[in-house]
Amino acid sequence: MEHRQAEFPPSYDSVVNHNTPPPSYPSLHTLSAAQVQPSYIPQPVHQTPPCVVQTIPTQRSQAPSYRNKRYCYGGSSGTAVIVVLVVIAVWMGVRYGPSLWALSEKEAETDKCPPSFVSCDGTRDCSLGSDESQCVRFGAANELQVMTSKTTRFHPVCAQGWNKSIADQTCQQLGFRESYDTGVLPTSSSTFQSLNSQFTNTIQGSVNISTSCSGKQTVSLQCIKCGKPPGSRIVGGSLAAEGEWPWQASLHFKGGHTCGGTLVAPDFIITAAHCFPKETPGSQSPSNWKVYIGLVSQLRLPDPYYVKRIILHANYDSATKNNDIALLKLTKPASNIQPACLPVFGQTFPAAKKCWTTGFGVIRFQAESSSTVLMKVDVNLIDSVVCNKAAVYGGRITENMQCAGDLNGGKDSCQGDSGGPLVCQVDDKWFLTGVTSWGDGCGQANRPGVYSNVGQLLMWIYGKMQQERP
Repeated sequence: MEHRQAEFPPSYDSVVNHNTPPPSYPSLHTLSAAQVQPSYIPQPVHQTPPCVVQTIPTQRSQAPSYRNKRYCYGGSSGTAVIVVLVVIAVWMGVRYGPSLWALSEKEAETDKCPPSFVSCDGTRDCSLGSDESQCVRFGAANELQVMTSKTTRFHPVCAQGWNKSIADQTCQQLGFRESYDTGVLPTSSSTFQSLNSQFTNTIQGSVNISTSCSGKQTVSLQCIKCGKPPGSRIVGGSLAAEGEWPWQASLHFKGGHTCGGTLVAPDFIITAAHCFPKETPGSQSPSNWKVYIGLVSQLRLPDPYYVKRIILHANYDSATKNNDIALLKLTKPASNIQPACLPVFGQTFPAAKKCWTTGFGVIRFQAESSSTVLMKVDVNLIDSVVCNKAAVYGGRITENMQCAGDLNGGKDSCQGDSGGPLVCQVDDKWFLTGVTSWGDGCGQANRPGVYSNVGQLLMWIYGKMQQERP
């Protein structure tokens, strides 16, 4: 029987081996924008110590392509350092083992729910609050929609009795700091959620189902100003201007850029789950990560933000890359930085729409170093039916994935761009449409980039933001 390897897509982070220092950047003491050639032109790279190179298949169907997985080892001085570190680690394990294990158990805390818990009744029954974490969503024009235990369906909130204080409390419930804008919308709905006389802990605990609403006006709520850069490419791309993509984040693992990310709220970064492989020691420990936001150059890093918690999608499949999404809770809010907008429930972006992806990844497949400057490239969304054709990805694209690029090749994200944004502009606002996830090579014909579909994962995002709200 022929052994097929079509089920396991490669990820874009293979340029970085978490077990060794990240690839170094070119020496750019005097490098100007004019000297950077962001396309297929070979780039000079910084000389690094020799590496042992192991060639591994990327598990494509039929004739697989190959990528280089590098393991770098130091000389005798490096060996001595390793021996010293091992001795220290053993001593710390004996001395502090119990407390370290307790910390690990705390970080791995699971949600515990009583047998008789009730969802969306405004009372937290589960230890982490998952029973109350997916009861609110936003519809078209940011219409606030709430589900309660009595309705089990989402209905718009009647604007009667609504005020700024309730708007702030609702946004705080969802993981934001306060509300940004609130208004009213005309509606044709025949069923509403009407406010009680007094707001309780949650919006779902403060409304009752009703068939009447004064003036048939419902609440429009925006929790944060987003998607509008104050100023107004990646394989085949070009340089990004200062302030053009302020929500862009660079995630540094143990001192070097490893993945991208997107600021969606002052306290939260969205990125890819595959950036934190459990097989890599320390990759799921928040203390090993620093987050830089709004930067355009790795040579001019702003002050870092630190990570309080790494939240991976519980159903992330490392083999298929399904549900490849993660949320980082920061230790303090990112101030004066414009986030990207999350799409509203049911918002769709048509196939062939031109969107943009950004990142600090390599600009040529299998290049030795990442880009020191933020790159951008415009890519067209590709219908999943097309992307699942045998000539493209042969059925590997799930409803939680979105393809984007050019089937003729030439425009794509690449290694080191993992976790970064795919954003689409609608009515002068930029919406986070996808999270850079995987692809077969970079910029190859019939092998477009594959992104986690943010619209399909909205309830997970809002649920986790609510559970980890400030």
